[in-house]
Amino acid sequence: MPLILSRLTALLSLLFLAACAGTPPQDGAIATTRPDYLGVQDGEFFIEPVAEYHLAGGWVREDVSYAGDETPGTIVVDTFARRLYFVLDGGRAIKYGIAVGREGLSFRGEGVVGRKAEWPSWQPTANMIRTRPDLYAQFAGGLPGGLENPLGARAVYLYRCGRDSLFRIHGTIQNESIGRATSAGCIRLFNQDAIDLYNRVEIGARVKVRNLEESLRLEGPFIDDASGIAVPETPEAIALKERQLVEIADAELRQVQDDSIAAELAAKQAVQADRKRLAACRRNGIGEPDCPVLGVSTS
Repeated sequence: MPLILSRLTALLSLLFLAACAGTPPQDGAIATTRPDYLGVQDGEFFIEPVAEYHLAGGWVREDVSYAGDETPGTIVVDTFARRLYFVLDGGRAIKYGIAVGREGLSFRGEGVVGRKAEWPSWQPTANMIRTRPDLYAQFAGGLPGGLENPLGARAVYLYRCGRDSLFRIHGTIQNESIGRATSAGCIRLFNQDAIDLYNRVEIGARVKVRNLEESLRLEGPFIDDASGIAVPETPEAIALKERQLVEIADAELRQVQDDSIAAELAAKQAVQADRKRLAACRRNGIGEPDCPVLGVSTS
């Protein structure tokens, strides 16, 4: 892998925030039979299928009834419930699961679709470069579109008053982030969903980002579960989260204890090995200063 892509992979790992209760399966580890999320050849790039693990919990694209009063063709983003709607005729909408980054949380109100791009290039903002030059400075000149690009297969750019707001709705190469809050980026969708939305939305379409009051009225209250995924706030969900957090804390404590025991055992073994080394030297008439250390050449 080229050095720049290797570094980007490390960067993206740092961008993803979630208190996971274990390591989720990698994409493709659990096959999906859902036709909307199978692997697809898109121009010169092959988009991997979305693992079934990442689709559980309501993140599958679907045609749903819609209670909002927005006109057809409008994109509605709910960062609290982590849902995005493309409004259709007849009180219907296409619902997508999203991940919300820090930049996504900073946008409220309305904008319009000023531009769309297939396999867009990516460039960190000046603020990102200034605050974390060790991570972002190497990409100051931009990164071409492709499978390693954090904007994924498609991007929709929001404008206000004729100017780019820097708010993006885009695909992602991190399927595990959907449903979660992330440390960077705007609004992410599965690449398959980003392509679907791109094909539906028109330049000039209205984009509305709900405030908390609107989200509560239309979606109800949501909380993050123990793995960081948004779920409806119910007594059962709250109780489950509390149990899972206890289990996570217990698992972390056991890991710390296991690491401590392993380190103590390794230290004892090192001491025993050193004693055997010195004893062997004494038997052969070699003084301690001249006794060779195992694995270290004396030549």
